[in-house]
Amino acid sequence: MNLPNMLTMFRFVLIPVYMALFFIGERYAAFGVWLLAGLTDIMDGYIARKYNLVTNIGMMLDPLADKLMMLTVMFSLLWSGDMPWTAAVAMLIRDAGMIACSALFHFKGKKTVPANWMGKLTTVFYYIAILFVYFQWNYAVQLLWAVILFSFITSFMYALLFIRINRKIEVENEISNRL
Repeated sequence: MNLPNMLTMFRFVLIPVYMALFFIGERYAAFGVWLLAGLTDIMDGYIARKYNLVTNIGMMLDPLADKLMMLTVMFSLLWSGDMPWTAAVAMLIRDAGMIACSALFHFKGKKTVPANWMGKLTTVFYYIAILFVYFQWNYAVQLLWAVILFSFITSFMYALLFIRINRKIEVENEISNRL
């Protein structure tokens, strides 16, 4: 358990804190918890890369913590009536699919694809769109739909990268076995 992984685990702890604050009507405090989760996400990735502390468990738990926090915020905004249920369903389908596929392929021994710049950009865009929805700013729902579309494109690109990486490994193994 290294520092980046502890920061990731801390984000899991922040999820019920956010929920409690949001549901007792402390939206600004809940927003602060959400921002803290975002900051720890940036910090754990930076520390892991800078000090070569990247671990397989971290590569799996980090996006899971991100997705669960985003799903929690989405659920709270859906519950409060600030987010359309159709957008929430689209986000849920995409995120649940990513989590399920990631876990399935990890446990099947397939090479997983770490987050790249498109995944990070998608996360930043989601935070911006959810910020607009959270504070009910103009064009919030339109921006959210644009980000949802972008996230599906990003997921498709991750799938292609996953296929390419694992196909390359299979070909290399096949060649190695023939020799």
